[in-house]
Amino acid sequence: QVQLVESEGGLVQAGGSLRLSCAASGRTFSSYAMGWFRQAPGKEREFVARITWSGGSPSYADSVKGRFTISRDNAKDTAYLQMNSLKPEDTAVYYCAARERSKLTYDFWGQGTQVTVSS
Repeated sequence: QVQLVESEGGLVQAGGSLRLSCAASGRTFSSYAMGWFRQAPGKEREFVARITWSGGSPSYADSVKGRFTISRDNAKDTAYLQMNSLKPEDTAVYYCAARERSKLTYDFWGQGTQVTVSS
């Protein structure tokens, strides 16, 4: 199993930037594809971005495409989400998640971190 811990989020003004990190421990980090998800108040959790175990083929939700960048450093057992040009509608609790290469679902989740974007 892998354990995931997100960095602290924060409060940022619209148009600003923030980088989240997700530190993994336990099983070999490169055994997992990584994803970022978010959940806004009163809404269901939604997909934000994902990246393969090797760092290739990043994929994004349309709502964040061109503004967010997912990356990973397997030597540091850490995944990142760089968020630029933030909007108030990006306000949510952000979660990182890990998916074993052989599986289709994300079975391991971090505790979540709050990101608030003020207008």
